[in-house]
Amino acid sequence: MYHSISINRKSTTLLALTTSLVLVLSACSQKEQEKGQAQKEQPKSVNYKTAPVQVINPEYEISVPAELKPFEQVAVYAKVTGFVQRMYVDRGDRVRKGQLLAVLEAPEMQQQYLSDKSTEQKVYSDYLYAKQAYDRLVTASKTTGAVADIELDRAKSAMESAKSAYDASKAGTAHSSQLLQYLRITAPFDGVITQRNVSVGALAGTGSNTPLFMMAQSNKLRLTLSLPEKHAASVHEGMPATFTVSSQPGKTFDAKLSRTSGLLDQQDRSLTLEFDVSNPSGELQGGDYAQVKLKLKRKSPSNWVQTKSVLNTQSGTYVLTLNNDEVKRIAVSEGVRLDTLTEVFGNLSPADNIIMKPSEEIKEGKIKK
Repeated sequence: MYHSISINRKSTTLLALTTSLVLVLSACSQKEQEKGQAQKEQPKSVNYKTAPVQVINPEYEISVPAELKPFEQVAVYAKVTGFVQRMYVDRGDRVRKGQLLAVLEAPEMQQQYLSDKSTEQKVYSDYLYAKQAYDRLVTASKTTGAVADIELDRAKSAMESAKSAYDASKAGTAHSSQLLQYLRITAPFDGVITQRNVSVGALAGTGSNTPLFMMAQSNKLRLTLSLPEKHAASVHEGMPATFTVSSQPGKTFDAKLSRTSGLLDQQDRSLTLEFDVSNPSGELQGGDYAQVKLKLKRKSPSNWVQTKSVLNTQSGTYVLTLNNDEVKRIAVSEGVRLDTLTEVFGNLSPADNIIMKPSEEIKEGKIKK
């Protein structure tokens, strides 16, 4: 009886000791886990390599495609209707300004001119008769009472009326004469005939949509190119350029900027440049494609950073600055790339230090050194 009670007391004591030991071990384990977690969450010290913003204005070279076009190009139409009587030129012929290209025939226009000329001569005779009559009355009126004032006024009115009729008739004759001149088709400038679209006997005139000739100026060409927006601010008057064409391999040609469009094209955001190219020997052809090299320079210095410092993300383009142990993300837009440098536009200053190897994992804010 007493022996049984002694065993129960020993079991109870052993159980209590075991429970206490488990609790102590559990508490120690929890502290170790918390310590490890705290060590894991503690930020490690970091060192970022940086480079300063460079404020420079370097000269750089770009290559852009271009096209050679005739300096002047025109479709030659007949201003009046008539049949082609003679053709003096053909495709490929070089012509001078004012040179006769073709003659049209319109008999009714010739008849109209002769009629107008005859009428002019008759009206002129009437005017001379009225003027002579008025002059005689003026001379006679110097004698007191020889000519009534009303007769003098009538003679003057008749003379003025005849003068007006003569002026109108003379204008009609000049108009008919001018129309006859339109039957002679002449070259508007020095150039080459690129198309001949009619033959002798064909009806040409205002009712036709087909020109008699296509003509282009070949001794002077326009070199035309579209310059991307980011280079537009570097353009200056008389800017030199060199270019090559595939039809003249190994040869380089020079030109100087003559004019610009003065406004960016709203479709492709580019500025149109034109260079006048002298071509007296005709070695260059209008319509040739060219490759143009331009040496450009900004009108004032701009900010440049290392190309690898630019961070391109889905949300935009950025650089990361590190000033006074604080990281900031600055939105920028890229300009020109030159060797290892990239021009950037944004809220930057020469005092900023740029992180050389940026990444999206680098967060803004203070860092632990």
